[in-house]
Parts: sequence; C-alpha cells; structure tokens
Amino acid sequence: MSLAEHLRELRNRLAKGLLAITVVSIVAAFYSQELMEFLADPVPRCEPGMKQTGGHCATVTFNDLLSPFTTTVKVSLMVGIIVSSPVWLYQLWAFVAPGLHKNERKYTYWFVAAAVPLFFGGAWLAYTILPVSMRVLLGITPDGAANLLPMDTILDFTVRMVLVFGASFELPLLLVMLNMTGMVTGRRMLTWWRGVVMGVFIFGAVATPTTDPVGMIALAGPIVVLYFLAVGVSFLNDKRRRRNDPDAELDDDEASDLDLTPEAVGDVDSVRPPRALPEQAGTGRSDQRVNGFDDVT
Repeated sequence: MSLAEHLRELRNRLAKGLLAITVVSIVAAFYSQELMEFLADPVPRCEPGMKQTGGHCATVTFNDLLSPFTTTVKVSLMVGIIVSSPVWLYQLWAFVAPGLHKNERKYTYWFVAAAVPLFFGGAWLAYTILPVSMRVLLGITPDGAANLLPMDTILDFTVRMVLVFGASFELPLLLVMLNMTGMVTGRRMLTWWRGVVMGVFIFGAVATPTTDPVGMIALAGPIVVLYFLAVGVSFLNDKRRRRNDPDAELDDDEASDLDLTPEAVGDVDSVRPPRALPEQAGTGRSDQRVNGFDDVT
C-alpha cells in the first residue's frame, strides 16, 4: 500500500472508532441519572436528622447553572469510551497487525488477554475502597463546618482513582514482557525486591488522590503481590529458555562455555602431495622429494 492508502485506511478506522464512541455516548446520556447516582454512591449522604457538620456526611451539589449539563456530558463520554473500547481497540489493532510478525502477534494477544483483567481488577478495587477513603477525608472536617461536594469533583476524583489503580496493576505485566524479550531475568528482578517494595509504597502515597493510608496500602499491597507473581513467572520462563538454549542468558560480550574434552582421532588417510615443484612436473610421480621436501615448502 502507498502512503496515501495507509492514511486513508487510518482515517476510515478512526472514523469507525469515533462513531462507536458517539453512539454509545448518546445511549449513555439517556441513563445519565442512574450513572451519576452510581458514581456518587460511595459518598456518605446526609440523611434527615443526621448531624451535617464535622465530616459525618456530605451533600452532593451542582455549583452553577451549566454544571448539570457539563457533568452529564462528561459522564456520557466516559461511559462511551469505556463501553465502546472493544470496537476502537479492534480498529487500531487491525491497522497495526499487518505489520507484525506471527510471534509478535502471539505476544500481543497474550498481553491484551492479561492487561484487560488486570486493569478492571484495579478499577474494581479503586471503586471498592472509595467509601472508606471518602469517610477518612471527610473526617478531617472541623465540627463547625459542613461538606458540600460538587458532582463534577466527585466524578474527577473517581476517574483519577480508577485510572491510577488500573494503570498501576499493569506494572507486573510490563516486567513479564521485559523478561519475555530477554531484557531482564527473574533472578535480576528478585534482587530488586527491597527497592521495588519501597518504591511501590511511595508511589501509592503520591499517586492516589487521597492522603489517607488506606488508599496507599490498598494500592501498594496488591501491586507487591503481583510483582512477586511476575518474578515467579519470569523464573519459569528463564528455566524454559535455558532448557531450549543453554546460552540464552549470556550477554553479547560474554563467551559461552566450550567443551574442550579431546575426542578420539580416527584412521589417518594418506594424502598424496601435489606436484608443486617444477622438478616434479612431468615425472609422473607425486611422491618424488626434492632436497627432502615433497612440495614447494
């Protein structure tokens, strides 16, 4: 295909992906009320007769006239992107796949098959701990103040939590892919465990939108477990690689072990020397020696 044909194909596939996002977003707009209730469900609501100050509960609000409309558009677009992801991801894959080798496609299938459950597992964990995180954050409120939470703020907070948790759960998969390509071994990964555990907890404290230890531990704990699972998978892959190729883990400038055991020499075949000297030419004998030599040497 020429460059123009490639660009035309890319345009068509992007158009199909955007069309799928638009259709799903329009359908989601009709259920925006239920979707916003689902997003605001982790917020501890203030019920009648309940003390509304001191961080015991919060009231969900819209700050201005356009806020209900913009929040509805945000929620509908977010749902459209997530629900239609199989369509636009397939369009991107169909555009890239013809340029990949067979083994590269196989690794891509395995990567996607593992990446999707890991991301949704992280997203589910983020939504599960949202009520605890919100209660911890609201508990800092002084006794004389009440909490009014704008709906768009709740939406942004929830999306950030889901994205951070979902993307963080992909870290072990990245380590496994580096091991599959031979860039790092399982033994090398295991030597990093102290730094990785410390770095994961620091990342959990910085990356989570909440400032409470609950969110940090909820994010860092599963990642540490997944890290050690990735190390175990890498060890199994290294064992398989060594069984198929004993020199697979050697560096480019590292010599492989050589078998220097001498082998038995078989029967020696007699080789008639060539007629290399002028004195030997025309004699009819190839074994004639001149000054004790049978060739030019």
